[in-house]
Amino acid sequence: MEHPGRARMVFKVDMVIIGAGQAGLSSAYHLRRLGFEPDKDFVVLDGSSGPGGAWQFRWPSLTLAATNRVHDLPGLKLEEVVDVDAGGTVPASVAVPTYFETYEKTFALLVHRPVQVSVVCDRGERLRVETDKGLFSARGIVNATGTWETPYVPDYPGRDLFKGRQLHTKDYHDAGEFAGKHVIIVGAGISALQLLDEISIVTSTTWVSRREPQFRNGPFTPEAGREAVALVEERVRQGLPPASVVSVTGLPVTPAIEAMRNRGVLNWLPMFAKITERGVRWEDGSEIDADVILWCTGFRSSLDHLAPLQLREASGGIVMAGRLATQVAKDPRIHLVGYGPSASTIGANRAGAAAARELTSFLGLGMKPSA
Repeated sequence: MEHPGRARMVFKVDMVIIGAGQAGLSSAYHLRRLGFEPDKDFVVLDGSSGPGGAWQFRWPSLTLAATNRVHDLPGLKLEEVVDVDAGGTVPASVAVPTYFETYEKTFALLVHRPVQVSVVCDRGERLRVETDKGLFSARGIVNATGTWETPYVPDYPGRDLFKGRQLHTKDYHDAGEFAGKHVIIVGAGISALQLLDEISIVTSTTWVSRREPQFRNGPFTPEAGREAVALVEERVRQGLPPASVVSVTGLPVTPAIEAMRNRGVLNWLPMFAKITERGVRWEDGSEIDADVILWCTGFRSSLDHLAPLQLREASGGIVMAGRLATQVAKDPRIHLVGYGPSASTIGANRAGAAAARELTSFLGLGMKPSA
């Protein structure tokens, strides 16, 4: 198949994978294992200019060792490509894209990029995928667009009045730019703690969140992990918006957390009620002046391009089905990987395998004799 470049030309394939992060690459790998050929039976479209998914955009100080673990993609171990023993010094934004690029080449996954998918429409027996590089007609879709492009910032009263700087985790680059400024860090997830750690070394900070942070003492066992994923899966099977896994598991007490406690920076405050021109104010009238508000408030699933298919419920979620809750109940031609229980690197791998098998089976494609 030619690279999709001629205007309005329609490329017909059986399946389109949208996104080439961990979940998208895993799905493509398993389709190949079933005997389906890239650019013949399916295409992989990615909006980024290079391999690496969202990892390529993470802040430079986030090293491989500091991540919440990057699991191996199927068929190729991370340590075969990257020096994991140097994980404390290798930026994740370098290591993971290097790994993904090698993976794509090793298994000839033929990712087309950058291709921006604008909308997916139902055309009866087929689905129409409109992009800035051409039109695709497919019988089924594996959507693996993740969350990085949809940062969430809650709408608090006075947010537009604040004369300081506001930014989201997605915009963070380096703690040094905040030196000499008071920074309010909002959030109770792993990223909030990582950035609080870095920024509190160079300047003064205030840490707040809507829910009180829950720290988990002791090791995080596989059993605990399965229980956490099961709770998130239960939500999406009911059509509720997925909760973060951390909200279920709690925050691990790492050496970095202990060091922060010893430095006196883990002084959590409940969420403020209002943003003022100079800072924030609580219900009791107490105020703190600030120069920066850093919203570490997470992301939402990047699914706007699927809006014409009307998959969402009144709750805002999507009813999910299938063995690992990747199949959209309203339209089994569509699988969401990296959504809900599969929004982790290990979950994305398993979801990619389930989606490949279930989608090809639903479409009546089966395993090809050459597989």
